Amino acid sequence: CSTPCSAAADDPAGAAFDAAGTPLAAPLQGVLQLRPYPVLHLPDGRPVLLGGDGKRGAAPDPALDGRAVMAAGWLTSRGSLAMLVPDAPPAPLADPLPAPAVEPLGRWRVTGEICDGKCAAGAMRPGTGLAHRACAVLCLDGELPPVLVAEAPLAGSALLLLGGPEGGPMPAALRPLIGLRVTLEGHVERRGGLLVLLADPASAVAR
Repeated sequence: CSTPCSAAADDPAGAAFDAAGTPLAAPLQGVLQLRPYPVLHLPDGRPVLLGGDGKRGAAPDPALDGRAVMAAGWLTSRGSLAMLVPDAPPAPLADPLPAPAVEPLGRWRVTGEICDGKCAAGAMRPGTGLAHRACAVLCLDGELPPVLVAEAPLAGSALLLLGGPEGGPMPAALRPLIGLRVTLEGHVERRGGLLVLLADPASAVAR
């Protein structure tokens, strides 16, 4: 559609919501990391966020954290961001795979918009305004991974997975700022091909 789809749909979590995905011809294999949100790191360095059906997040077995797994399902992607909606729980592999390298990049101040990773990855066309914000709030309430879409690239990427200062999920204090222009400060890490912003909620300023 030519306008943000969230503005035209009463419930974007219906069948049309996931129709943007492409079924994988073969399962993906990689190392699964669960904090701050589930991400499958492929051997070539590409990160793939994991989500659930509609507006629900993925809930892999905690025992698989840090292990090599195989997962199949529907893939959505936009630019460098991809999300897989598995059609079955990830399955452990017998042989290990290399874990993604972790590179601390220091403390940064970043301005952008907090969006849900599913829409940002192509399941819907990200937009602006109240309908877009309401859609993102519902997605993040369902524990889909939040992404900060930065106004200017940081270390080569304008898309940062958003977590809390201790490495866990996005702090609840940031939820009123979903879908708004906001400036955040926090430590940034590069994990394989993924940038992660561990944001300090006390630093948040709405613009």
